[in-house]
Amino acid sequence: MNYNNILYNTENNITTITINRPKKLNALNQETIKELHEAFKEANADKNTKVIIITGSGEKAFVAGADISEFADFSIEEGTDLAASGQHLLFDFVENLSTPVIAAVNGFALGGGLELAMACHFRVASDNAKMGLPEVSLGVIPGYGGTQRLPQLIGKGRAMELIMTASMIDANQALGFGLVNHVTTQDELLPLCEKIAGKILRNSSVAITSAIKAINANFKDGINGFQTEITEFGNCFGTDDFYEGTTAFLEKRKADFPGE
Repeated sequence: MNYNNILYNTENNITTITINRPKKLNALNQETIKELHEAFKEANADKNTKVIIITGSGEKAFVAGADISEFADFSIEEGTDLAASGQHLLFDFVENLSTPVIAAVNGFALGGGLELAMACHFRVASDNAKMGLPEVSLGVIPGYGGTQRLPQLIGKGRAMELIMTASMIDANQALGFGLVNHVTTQDELLPLCEKIAGKILRNSSVAITSAIKAINANFKDGINGFQTEITEFGNCFGTDDFYEGTTAFLEKRKADFPGE
């Protein structure tokens, strides 16, 4: 598929999706959100893709926020629909994807940009990264899951302060808060993400999908995460990957997972 606002590349079982609106600091407009949905959907359906990395073009920004010019004159109903459709199309979609998604946060990740990074399964940041949810300075709140995912990742008190003050934190603060897993230089950001992806590639993609479901279940209202874990654990026993993994262990050799 051809995209106007993103770059899409698959190599060595890793698909890299790059938001490519450098003049707008990779801000998320509705077209870009729709394209990202299609790109993630395409990568998730591709049997050659075992890990997805999402990043922004240039050195200044991962995603500097939403494109405010698109919704500055929206009504209550239009604003509600904007948040609902965005969460459904992209943010919830990414969080629940069966393929692991790593956010390579290069530069500013503000508003919708940080919300996108938080929807990914984990985050790696460059040392020049700045992160925050500044929406209250515009008279609105985060609408793409920010009020839910930020407290889950860094705790309620810190999330309350960041959102209420509309403050930014740097990469090392984000690391200390547990918002990102690693901090590295801009030049080493994608290589580090690819190195981590390489470790993921050694393991069963089927089991990883089950792990994603079980971990996410703990954060969903009305769902018993322990029961989801039990169910997914049991399901693994019916897979070719389980047979290969246990057989390889007993035969003292490296497993060659078929991904089924």
